[in-house]
Amino acid sequence: MAEAVLSVGVVAKRCGVKVSTLHFYEQQGLIQSWRNAGNQRRFKPEVLRRISVIKAAQKVGVSLEEIKQAFLSLPNNRTPTLEDWQLLSKNWQRMLDGRIAYLQTLRDNLTGCIGCGCLSMSQCPLYNPDDTLGASGTGPVILEHAEQEARGIQCKN
Repeated sequence: MAEAVLSVGVVAKRCGVKVSTLHFYEQQGLIQSWRNAGNQRRFKPEVLRRISVIKAAQKVGVSLEEIKQAFLSLPNNRTPTLEDWQLLSKNWQRMLDGRIAYLQTLRDNLTGCIGCGCLSMSQCPLYNPDDTLGASGTGPVILEHAEQEARGIQCKN
């Protein structure tokens, strides 16, 4: 029996995405297709599961780059199995826990600053008189330190 093949339109409809989304996923290396004799894209049925994993991961805040890296860990670019999904989701849970901790720290710091009602430059931890934070690094140093602390990374300062 010949292996079932799906057109791009069928895959888009089954997965609830636009055809352009499938083209983008393919361009990003998240899914694969081949061309038939009529130069039309064709997909193996397993692509439906890969796209479902992509959509599920994106819904919880996992970036396409993080999804791509996870897929690269699968042998022979295969579709994730139940065991693969359990490992991927466990890794993504740890990453999301770090993001949640960072956002909670950010929320708590902003609430303290805004909660005073005056945004006092002498009290605000975000105020940087005379660029004293410049010695600590580039960019939003306080926010980056909060992110590192939330992830359990020791700050260099």
